[in-house]
Amino acid sequence: MAVIEGALNAARVAFKLIDMTKHSGEHPRMGAMDVCPFIPVQNVSMEECVQCANEFGQRLSDMLNVPVYLYGEAARKESRRSLPSVRAGEYEALPEKLKKSEWAPEYGPATFVPSWGATVTGARKFLIAYNVNLLSTKEQAHRIALDIREQGRGKDQPGLLRKVQGMGWYLEEANLAQVSTNILDFEVTPMHMVYEEICRDAKDFNLPVVGSQIVGLIPLKAMLDCADFYIQNEKLFVVEEEHKIRLVISKLGLESLGPFVPKERIIEYMVRDNQDDGGLVSLSLQKFVHSVGARTAAPGGGSVSAAIAAMGAALGCMVGQMTYGKRQFESLDAEMRKLIPPFHEAMNDLLLKVDADSTAFNSYMAALKLPKATSDEIKRYAMQEGLKAAVGVPLSLAERINTLWPVFKEMVKYGNVACKSDLQVSAKALETAVFGAYYNVIINLKDITDSSFRVATEAKVSALLKNARENANIALEAADQRK
Repeated sequence: MAVIEGALNAARVAFKLIDMTKHSGEHPRMGAMDVCPFIPVQNVSMEECVQCANEFGQRLSDMLNVPVYLYGEAARKESRRSLPSVRAGEYEALPEKLKKSEWAPEYGPATFVPSWGATVTGARKFLIAYNVNLLSTKEQAHRIALDIREQGRGKDQPGLLRKVQGMGWYLEEANLAQVSTNILDFEVTPMHMVYEEICRDAKDFNLPVVGSQIVGLIPLKAMLDCADFYIQNEKLFVVEEEHKIRLVISKLGLESLGPFVPKERIIEYMVRDNQDDGGLVSLSLQKFVHSVGARTAAPGGGSVSAAIAAMGAALGCMVGQMTYGKRQFESLDAEMRKLIPPFHEAMNDLLLKVDADSTAFNSYMAALKLPKATSDEIKRYAMQEGLKAAVGVPLSLAERINTLWPVFKEMVKYGNVACKSDLQVSAKALETAVFGAYYNVIINLKDITDSSFRVATEAKVSALLKNARENANIALEAADQRK
């Protein structure tokens, strides 16, 4: 509801300040609030975003008496899924379009409101507005845009990149041209693919590419996918998230037209920084320990096991870092490049399970406290689902830890011998974390009524504990042999 109210407040301001009869510009548009998409970012489904779009559309049309169209996942007609299709002819074509029955809006009157135009709302995946800078003419930039965008030059001449819209324009304030793109699904066509394809086309025209620009916000995954491409393509060794972001900024020239500040541009960083409660992992070590020792059931053994596991993985990562890049161990650099990333990834994954365990426990407790008016069947179902979640988190913890043993043995073999004791502590920490996970699974299994689930889960977690004990002993014995 807060998101819908925020969008309506923005519309009220737009209604007061923008008069479409006096508006012109480079970018396609057909209304004062041209498009208002609802996008699932965190803990929300696409279906819920579709519901938001419909409620917003209804309320906006009631409030301002303006036409509102639905697009994207909220579209009721296939012909309206694409924003350019709905926007065809732009503001100038609206008076005639609204007279035609096929262009009747989903909400509001089929009446032209000169000062407003029309609004499009809907639900879609995260769109990345991404522009590549060229020292060229607008026409040259547009030729490249026609080559790369999915629509191409028409049905007979489709472009190269799926889920990409594009056009060329001239940015007067920067005195350069841009291939302006909308990446509609960065998991289908990632940002680096757009950049590299434009670079190839520009080279064919002997045109210089001088950086690029992200307009608005971008998901963290889109940046990390881009970093991983260059890391793999150029055989680089970069493991820290901060360094990966810096790599992308450099490779794509994202600061060519102004500073790119990750905390202000990457949506997960903005959400994280604006949250009052960052969870257990955001606490100082002292506060975390005190919270464990407090008179509360959570955080308890599950969160402690996850924290121990994360520290065990961190020690393995540390030993790799203390070996890599040192002249005396230069011959081991290639080996460390392979061994450090699995520890680094596990460290981050295991940290997430510190809060996941407490969250699962709290969900189960919430099921226990359902109102008395709740039917017994609903209560039983909620409790059983809560118990399965409480079992699932420590089980996944044990599974994740056990993926580390193959690389752990290699680290014991090749890691800096001066750090041998750190690896020994690491091995015991990882084994202890699986021990903790095992008992957290067992204590919750006894109340689960699904006997087949109970038997299968107990067998699985027992095998994981056995595997951890065996591998920890092998690693400790191997470490003892190193002098």
